[in-house]
Amino acid sequence: MRKLAASILAITLTVAVQLLGQTAVSPSQSPAASAKKPEKNATEKTKNLFGTDKTTNGPVTTEIYADEAVFDSNKSMGIFSGHVKVADPRFNLQSEKLTVFIRKGESQGLEKAIAEGNVALVRDRPDANGRPPTRAVGRSEKATYIAATGDVELTGTPRVQEGPNTHVATSPDTVMIVNQNGQLTTHGPSRTEIRQEPKTEERQKKAQASPSPKP
Repeated sequence: MRKLAASILAITLTVAVQLLGQTAVSPSQSPAASAKKPEKNATEKTKNLFGTDKTTNGPVTTEIYADEAVFDSNKSMGIFSGHVKVADPRFNLQSEKLTVFIRKGESQGLEKAIAEGNVALVRDRPDANGRPPTRAVGRSEKATYIAATGDVELTGTPRVQEGPNTHVATSPDTVMIVNQNGQLTTHGPSRTEIRQEPKTEERQKKAQASPSPKP
């Protein structure tokens, strides 16, 4: 019965969750794009760590696994708890608890989703040159997804890592927001670590130039 109920809610979420993996519309297509953008303060930093994914065409199956699931039709919400895992072709999510809110009325769909406790969000970005995809991992104590904007808000000392590069909050009050384009905006103190490995050719030249040790 629990698996059946989870499957029913997963079907309801299929269309709405697609928004999380899709590329945002261009500014010329968005009515809100004409609005004046707020000025960034000194503690706000913007980085494109997550990149953009291709728009997914056709139906997408999103599976939610949990030890327990509770559904409240009066409040249009579902609560998953215990080893929560969300499997989607475009991302994977793990947390201790997941609460989903469904819009009421004729246009039903996902309104908001809140993941809590050891949250880990993983997305693989394909490489245009055919090389292995770049994996981006976001970690926090809480992640809130708003369907209306497509934003994912990470709170509770969040950190984001893409490949060898890491962006870490240095304050528990720092908030990181990832939009539909994969652009990361940080409000609050943070530290960014950028690692660059030397090229293979340079390493080989250095090895050939260095004299071999005498016996």
